[in-house]
Amino acid sequence: MKLLVTFSRKRGREPVIAQVVRDTGVLINVERAQIDSHEGEALIEVPDDACELVRERIEALGATAHRLDRTVVHNREECVDCGACISICPQDVFSFDTDWRLVVDEERCVLCGKCELACPHRALSLQA
Repeated sequence: MKLLVTFSRKRGREPVIAQVVRDTGVLINVERAQIDSHEGEALIEVPDDACELVRERIEALGATAHRLDRTVVHNREECVDCGACISICPQDVFSFDTDWRLVVDEERCVLCGKCELACPHRALSLQA
């Protein structure tokens, strides 16, 4: 399960994700992180059965955690299967099937947004 974690440096400079791993014993995979001197956002992946435990601990430490049931949304009606998203995606989320129709593997998505910008028909959008 993927969680989008946001935090503010105003609440402190504590290593939130490291503390959650230590406190819960749950291994967390950080798929993407953007942190500056004021705030941060991290996309993490945790085992499905530990999602609620991790989310509660993150929020107890002063950050917010939003569960992502979907990442990239593919509007099949708008898509023309051009493949612009395939070449730009750093995570190989997109591919063609044997009939040359676009296939989306949402589990691989890290919400970088490159596909959304590259799609000429605006058939892709991010769930954040």
